[in-house]
Amino acid sequence: MQRLLALGFLILLAAGCAMPPAQRTTRNARFDFALIGDVPYNEFDATNSFPNMIAEINRARLAFVVHDGDIKAGATPCSDELFHRCYEQFQTFKHPLVYLFGDNEWSDCGGSKTNAYDPNERLMKLREIFTKGDRSLGQRTLRLERQSDNPAYAAYRENVRWVNGGVLFSGFNIPGSANNYGKPEFGPRNKANLAWLQESFAAASRDNLHAIMLIIQANPHFDLGRTNRLRAGFNDFIDALERETIRFKRPVVLVHGDSHYFRIDKPLMGAKSRRRIENFTRVETFGNPDVHWLRARVDWRDPNIFSFEQKIVPQNLVNHRAVGPGVPAEVD
Repeated sequence: MQRLLALGFLILLAAGCAMPPAQRTTRNARFDFALIGDVPYNEFDATNSFPNMIAEINRARLAFVVHDGDIKAGATPCSDELFHRCYEQFQTFKHPLVYLFGDNEWSDCGGSKTNAYDPNERLMKLREIFTKGDRSLGQRTLRLERQSDNPAYAAYRENVRWVNGGVLFSGFNIPGSANNYGKPEFGPRNKANLAWLQESFAAASRDNLHAIMLIIQANPHFDLGRTNRLRAGFNDFIDALERETIRFKRPVVLVHGDSHYFRIDKPLMGAKSRRRIENFTRVETFGNPDVHWLRARVDWRDPNIFSFEQKIVPQNLVNHRAVGPGVPAEVD
């Protein structure tokens, strides 16, 4: 009898271990997190607007924070000093912080007299400073799976993935404004991003997860024709995104920054059906001079899984002070 009881216990234990994470983590059926991007853009942001936002986020009850890229203006020098300063500022977040690289901090470096840097060398420096180990940034950290764990993609430490509360989150190095299309480094990085996308959807399907959120920096220009120079570098990614989203059948959200225009919409159209793909949603975060944040919520009881709340930082409501009176915001 004791043997039978012991055997039964082992069978139940094995069955519990085999259950997909979405079914094991019921205590996380509802949680909130923050989405930010395109900040700090200048000295005013770094010393005023961004600390105001960090203080507000630190007071909130959140699982983590995601920054979708651009930690400086395009013309600001891509210096080690600026990178280290931003790293230290990121470490003032009390929550885990996941940061995806933007074009202003690497692919656009060297594009002006104020930026006499090699973009590929700057990308290596970003990896060195911001992607150490297998933990996120922030005072409380989150364990991340990195694409570099696969020897075939050892260079791409910035492509990350994690699961929280039955939802898979996946980040990519896809910078605006044109994904560095036409440059020698584009081909290998594009191949890595496509592999990471496919693996992310496969993992979510395998583990029976409720939804997927993908985070990139670039606005992929859903509204432009495939041959447009700004759109061409995103065609492969959008094609794969369409296929995987249709196959997944559950909510998929793509978060990006880049164009500094807060919006939530459904821009992905089926190539064959010519219909809007209903289970796909695009979210673009606030960006300088609008230094605010989005509170995102995951709730399994909501058929959409995700919902979003604008969080306007009261101290940052001075009209365009972030760039100075009469000076238009820089979108790069």
